[in-house]
Amino acid sequence: MAYPVISHCPVCDETLKVTKLHCNRCHTSIENEFELSKLASLSGEQLHFVEVFLACRGNIKEVEKELGISYPTVRGKLNEVVSSLGYEIKKKNEVDEKKVVAMLESGEITPEEAIKLLKDE
Repeated sequence: MAYPVISHCPVCDETLKVTKLHCNRCHTSIENEFELSKLASLSGEQLHFVEVFLACRGNIKEVEKELGISYPTVRGKLNEVVSSLGYEIKKKNEVDEKKVVAMLESGEITPEEAIKLLKDE
């Protein structure tokens, strides 16, 4: 019986390394230090969400229907997965604020225009 690969130590929660690979057919074994993919660090629930999300080809409306959850819940779960994979979740205005400040500093826009842009008017 095969067991799912765990990615964290059940004692100290440190990330585990795969150190041995074995072929059941020819009995070849390879020992070294192998890295697990980022997906291996996801919980079972997160992996299920990713599978549904991919099966729905990223269509959030279909994911809503498939899982019986709301749009904000789908977005929240997606953000959780993205964060768990080690990626930063950028808010819509984060990049815009930096651009607005740069434009203001370079004299491309006036302070009044910057305020309008930051207020998203």
